[in-house]
Order: sequence, then C-alpha cells, then structure tokens
Amino acid sequence: MECWKNGQFVSKQDITISPYDHGYLYGLGFFETFRTYNGRVFLWQQHWERLEQTLSAFRIKMPYTSDEMLRVVEKLTQLNGGEDGYFRFNVSAGVHDIGLQPSKYEDPTVLMLRKALPPTPRGTEKTARWIKVPRNTPEGPTRVKSHHYGNNVLARFEIPSLAEMEGFMCTADGFVAEGITSAIFWKKDGELYTPSLETGILNSITRQWVMGYAEQHGIPVHSGHFPQQQVEQADEVWIVNAVQEIVPIRAVESNHFPGNNGEMYQRIHKAYVEAIEAEGRREHD
Repeated sequence: MECWKNGQFVSKQDITISPYDHGYLYGLGFFETFRTYNGRVFLWQQHWERLEQTLSAFRIKMPYTSDEMLRVVEKLTQLNGGEDGYFRFNVSAGVHDIGLQPSKYEDPTVLMLRKALPPTPRGTEKTARWIKVPRNTPEGPTRVKSHHYGNNVLARFEIPSLAEMEGFMCTADGFVAEGITSAIFWKKDGELYTPSLETGILNSITRQWVMGYAEQHGIPVHSGHFPQQQVEQADEVWIVNAVQEIVPIRAVESNHFPGNNGEMYQRIHKAYVEAIEAEGRREHD
C-alpha cells in the first residue's frame, strides 16, 4: 500500500478523487512533503502547524489530529517493509458543486501518499541555472504549499533534470527568490544570506531550521532582496528542503563553488544530521 485516503489504506492504482473536489476545480488544496528517518518524521510538529495555519486561513476543517496522521505515516512505513519513504500529506477542500459557493469547507479530502526515497547519497552536489520565468506572487499575504504549482512547472521545463540540477527563480523585479523545489542559501565572508520572505518565497521548514541554527551559533544571517550577482559572487552556495536535506551547489551557470567541500556547508549539514539523530533518540526514549 502506498496511499491513505480519509481513513482507508488503498493501493496506488485504486485511489480516486472526484472531479468535483474543489482541490481539482479551483486548486484549493495544500500539502506538506517530508521524509522519514527510521520511521520517524523530522520536525513533524513544524510541518503540522504550518499546514494547520494554512487550512485555517482557507476555512478548511482538518478532521484528524496530529497523532492520528503520524500513525498513518507509521503504518504506511510498516506496509512497505519498514523502509523509510518520501511522503506527501495533502488536504484539498473536498467535493462541492461548480462555483465558489461554500463559506467554509468541512469535509475535505485528506491524503497521505508515499513513494520510495531517491537513492541519493548525502553530500551529492548539484548545479544550478537561472530560470527565465519569474517567480509568481503568493496566493495571499504569504506563500503556502498549494495546488497552484503552474509557475514551478513552467520553471521545471527550463532544466533537463531536477535530480542533477536546480532552477533558481527571481522575482519580476529581478531579486533572487527560491529554487523550483528548494530554499536558497549562500555564504560570503563568513556570513549567511537568504532571500527574504517579502520576495514571496515559501517559509520553508528546513530554511527555518538553518536560520535558527546559525543564529544560535553566532553566524550572522542576512535576509533581504538580493540581485543575482550576490549569489554568483558567493563563497559557497547550497539549497535546502525537507526531503533532500541540505544540498551543495558546485556551480551556478559558469560560476563555480566548493560544493560539498565548503566549510560552512559541511558544518551546517553535520549539525542537521546530528539534530535528526538526536530527535530520533528522544522519541525512542
């Protein structure tokens, strides 16, 4: 079994969604992606709270608790031989008639989807390319992980492989925003830089962790509006997301970087892995 829908475990080929679901008709659906480590989700509470806040803003009732959904992850892991997996936790508005009629959504379609993790060793480098299509503006005051993914799809068409490359997107004003599936960091003269949330990027859970770690350990972090040249002139560049963790970038276009030999990258990724292991020990105890 690879899927769970509204209380039932189902196989991939048997799962169905109504065309009247407003997640399909109007893109009113939201999700979290994460992976497991020895069957456990790192930073689960942060993922849960972000999704819960988004659902509340769009008046979608979540009918399950955090603990119930964690048990779904655990069961899907068991059904797949105990192997860790890549998960998408998806909530769409549910079935309604055509038209923007409801003032709230009380019967959503809740899915937990699992697939095998890509066999990519930690520290595997990627290259990056500047994307021509500009990053679109958020759905509301801040960007959320929603079904409105057309902008990312257009960006994906510009690169040959997400497995080996990331596309770096800029705002319509030319400021660095985020990767197609990641948040962007770079180091210059011992200090960290990352685009501001005001550029319309997602408030990535892994981005939050990296910024928190840096601040706790006295590494200056600058969040703002930056031109492409600041990335190209960096000492190190990396990207982050919950599934790939912290990925070193060895080149952006013709600009080369130390990749997985970067001192700051090694320090932060080592700390990230240690935090994963420490959280696993706490949950086990």
